[in-house]
Amino acid sequence: MVLEDHWPLGRLRLGTPRLELRQPDDEELAALAEVAAAGVHHPGERPYLTPWTDLPPRQRALHVLQRHWSRRGSWSVDAWTLELGVFHEQRPLGMVALRARDFPVLREVRTESWLGLDHHRRGLGTEARTALLHLAFEELGAVSAVSEAFQDNAGSQGVSRKLGYRHDGTTRDVLDGRAVVSDRLRLDRADWQRTPHAPVTVTGLTACLPFFGC
Repeated sequence: MVLEDHWPLGRLRLGTPRLELRQPDDEELAALAEVAAAGVHHPGERPYLTPWTDLPPRQRALHVLQRHWSRRGSWSVDAWTLELGVFHEQRPLGMVALRARDFPVLREVRTESWLGLDHHRRGLGTEARTALLHLAFEELGAVSAVSEAFQDNAGSQGVSRKLGYRHDGTTRDVLDGRAVVSDRLRLDRADWQRTPHAPVTVTGLTACLPFFGC
């Protein structure tokens, strides 16, 4: 027996023309943490409600490690987060996540992502989210995907528009003692299916399906 016999998610692979998405081993996770430590956005930007990117580099790297371990350890059919490393020719670029609660009933997912600053503005974020959405809609039977982004987060908003998301209202939160507004964006199955997107391959999924409640 090996780890993946108990945790088949370790064998799950999503492939796009340029990227492979997979759960990292500890060595790869350390490399991804170093990418985060080097920076994931320009100074002065605040793209995340949880301000983990404001931490000093070493603490930022530790946050990436601990969050990934926590998400694995807390997995249940009723509340899961599939966090995957994003790799190009074995080089770590960043991480993405597909999240859901009560998925067997609601069939709704949420996505999140970060890429190292050197990998921005190359269409890689769109390609990585496409892979997650393919998994959700085509393989797991999702009916909708939701994303939230600050109104000045041009990168995340741009990816959502490319993939066919529609405006679905706003939310208000508190960041550093002030109110901030996010756009809530929704992609339904019909809009996903009518929007062209990069091809995606999925391997190692069959043994994982019970973990998603499928």
